[in-house]
Formats: sequence, structure tokens, C-alpha cells
Amino acid sequence: MDNSADTILEMRKISKIYDNGVAANRGVDFSLREGEIHALVGENGAGKSTLMKILFGMEKPSSGSIVYRGQELRFESSKDAIAGGIGMVHQHFMLVNSFTVCQNIMLGIEPKKGLFVDRQKARKLTLELSEKYHLEIDPDAVVKNLPVGVKQKIEILKALARGAKILILDEPTAVLTPQETGRLFSELSRLKEQGHTIVFISHKIREVKKISSRITVMREGMNNGVYNTAEVSEQEISNKIVGFEAGMKLERRQTEQGAVRIRVNGLCCYGGGAVPILDNVSFAVHSGRVLGIAGVQGNGQTELVEIMTGSRAPERGSVEINGEDISRLSVRRLRENGCSYIPEDRMRQGAALSASIKENIISNQFQSEAFCEKGILKQKNIANFTGESISRYEIRCNGGGTPLSMLSGGNMQKVVAARECSVEPSALIAEQPTRGVDIRAAHIIHERILSLRDNGCAVLFVSADLGEIFRVCDSLIVMYDGKIAAYFEDAAGISEEELGLCMLGLKKHDDAQIKKAAL
Repeated sequence: MDNSADTILEMRKISKIYDNGVAANRGVDFSLREGEIHALVGENGAGKSTLMKILFGMEKPSSGSIVYRGQELRFESSKDAIAGGIGMVHQHFMLVNSFTVCQNIMLGIEPKKGLFVDRQKARKLTLELSEKYHLEIDPDAVVKNLPVGVKQKIEILKALARGAKILILDEPTAVLTPQETGRLFSELSRLKEQGHTIVFISHKIREVKKISSRITVMREGMNNGVYNTAEVSEQEISNKIVGFEAGMKLERRQTEQGAVRIRVNGLCCYGGGAVPILDNVSFAVHSGRVLGIAGVQGNGQTELVEIMTGSRAPERGSVEINGEDISRLSVRRLRENGCSYIPEDRMRQGAALSASIKENIISNQFQSEAFCEKGILKQKNIANFTGESISRYEIRCNGGGTPLSMLSGGNMQKVVAARECSVEPSALIAEQPTRGVDIRAAHIIHERILSLRDNGCAVLFVSADLGEIFRVCDSLIVMYDGKIAAYFEDAAGISEEELGLCMLGLKKHDDAQIKKAAL
């Protein structure tokens, strides 16, 4: 318990036990001081998200209390938390893309003139809010046309417009360039100086060390210690998160570049508009190599992967996997041709939430001889394989029969990665494979991807996390405005600053260099 005089909020002995007996939080104490940036860290499944959902009124605790400025709070919903001065910016933004910035910020609290919205006053209030907090935005811009860093500012302003004095930020830098992260940190520091208190949830230890004044470490549903950030090293924070001294260095073997397994040639996609989403994109991925694709979200990466996995048709150009044009292949034939895919959105594309871990983990090979004979599933083989995968990927669960919906996001991601990597593909498309997962889970997934690469797999690795780009990739493409803006033959030799400039469109390679990506 924090006995500091400037403590404004205490969560006391918070427990959350679900109907199936799973304990997400077990007697957690958590406190906030006025005007601090407090980092909340821990492995996936450690209870961070549940604790913050309780603070934001999205979940009700099974026991315990929340005391804010000496008064006990009882939230029935997020609406009550917002009214109490608590705001939350979710990792996946809650914006209406077809609305303007002003409409999003004022949604639900619009000033009225008679029966109608007073648009002029709404715009004036938006500008005043932007100036007050030094978060510069264009109130008339349509949200769908804005870069991700600006969308985040809108989410923060939305919370501040509703009177938030405590801001919970969930993985706020997950999709930002180094330059955008730097700007966000400056903005958060100004909010802190103005008396706001910020909870910063992140798996990026270096950023936690840079921005926070205190750190609370969660482990197995409990508070595993509170530390002054200046008094602990990055390695010590990492060790406290995983519970032992973790050697997290990836072993990268030298491998021979083999044949082209993935070839993208002159790919164009318009998506119904006049301006191309993808504009003449060409590259090749060789056996025994990891080719990274970096870029700020919304520069064509999503559409590129959709075309490469058969869920969207290009207007022009082609994609070949192992020499076959995928436009002629069903998803099943694409898989049989040696291609695996770890999707960005595990909830929507990567898994069946109502099915069990066991059902999810064999869903891409249940018809194989290993698991099926004359239409009858080999339950013993399936159980053994599931158990091995749970152990190998350190999936935290109560066994293979556990519904996937009962797992944390990071553990769901490990199930998806286990399923896609277990078939020993010759080509793997990994799209944001570790987004929202903790350092230990990310390390396991990275190790497995590099193991596939060492055994001759060609890996296309799409990520907004520059740290993992440098750790995993051999070479790198940067996408900007639907085109390849830069191609680096050796990913290890790039600085974060140079890469960030390319991602923001402020630096571009010449055509001769970009053409090398297709060789």
C-alpha cells in the first residue's frame, strides 16, 4: 500500500474470479500519485488488463475496493468511471472513421443550439482543448485519412474533453514510429506537468524506463512489486516480469539464401477509389531469409497481406508462392502448397474463440493422416500434439479443452503461432505476430520463426515494432503511401532514426535500390 501524501487513488485487495473459477486478479494493491506516469507491466495473463478494466468500470471486482481522493468508488459501467475523472485509451482505437476529428471528440457531449448540434461551438471547444493540452489537430479532418499518431491524439483529447484526470493508456506506442513515440512522450510529460496522472501499460521495457517515474509489476494475477524507475535497470525490470533471470538474446545463425519462395510482381490495388492503395509493389522472399515490411499503419501493408493470403483480389499484378499464382488457389490449396499465415487480428481472423485450444491448434491439419483416419479423428494423437504445443509455447491454460475465449490475448496469439508454425511451412507470412504480447511470449514466437528460417522457410515479417524488426529480419522494405519507399539489404545496419524518417515519407531510396528488393 502506498502511504505517500500525494496518493490520489488506491485499489485495495482487488480480486477477480470468473464463473469458471479462473482467478485473473488475486488480492492486488495498486496506487497512483497525483501527476505521475506510472507504468504497469507484466506477462500476458498476469492480470494487468483485468485490473485496468476494473478501474475503468468495464469489469466488476469479486472483492476489494477502489478509493479515489478518500472516497470509495463503485462503478457500474465505464460511464461511471468517466464521470469520476478516469479515461482510457485502448490499444485498438474507438473512433468513427467517417466522422471528423471534432465530431469524434464531441460525440455524446455535443453543445446544442435548440434541438440541433451547435457545430461552430463544437469546433471552437475542440480547438480550445487542443491548444490547452498542446495536442495539435485539425478539427475538420476526416479520421480515416489521418495517420495513426494523430488518431491517438484524438483518443487522448476525447478522454480529456470528458474531464479525465487519470488516463489509462494501453500499449500506446505499439504502432508508432520513433519520431511519433518521441512526440507522444513530450505530450504525456506536458499532461503530467498539468497535474494529470497517467497509467502507461506496455511491454516495451526501454520505453517504460524512459517515460515512467514508478513501475508496478504484475505476475500471476498479483502485484509483484512497485519500483522507482530510476532505481532499476531494463534487465532487472525484465527479470521481475518473467520471474527469473531471463536470457532473451536471439541466436541468429548464418544461412544460405535459397530459391525464391514468395514473389510479388507489379501489385496494384485501388479499393474502389481513384488513388491506389498499392502502387506497383514488387519484391521477392528467398528460402532461408526473413524479409521485413515496416511502415506506419495505413500505408498498404494490410491490403498487401490480404492479397497475398487470398482474401482480396488485386487490380493488377501477381503473387506467386512456391512458383504458383495464388489467384488460382483456394485457401486450402494455398496451405497445401506450403504457406502459413499468422494474422494481425487474432480475434477476427486467427482463431475460433468459442472452440477449444485443441480444436484451434489442429484446425489447419485435422484432415492429415497424423490426426484423422477414414474420417475419424485420432483423439490420442491430437491430445499429445496439443500438450506438446502448450508446453513448447508456454501457453497458460487449464489444458487443451479450455475455450480459447478464456485465454489472455497473448496466450491466444501463442496458440495461433503454434498452429501456423507446427506444419513446417516453406513460406510464412507473419503479420504483427507479437502485437500485444509480453517479452517472454514474443521471444518464444521469434525463436520459432527464426528456427523455420534456419530450416529453409521464406518468411515475410510485417511489423510496426522496430525493435523486433531489427531482432528478426535479414532485410527490410519500408512502405509509404502504398509504395516501397526504401529497401535495406541488411536490416542490422539501419538506425531507428533513419528507418523512422523513411516510414514518415521524409526519406526515400532511389528506384535502382528499390528494384533490388525484387531480385
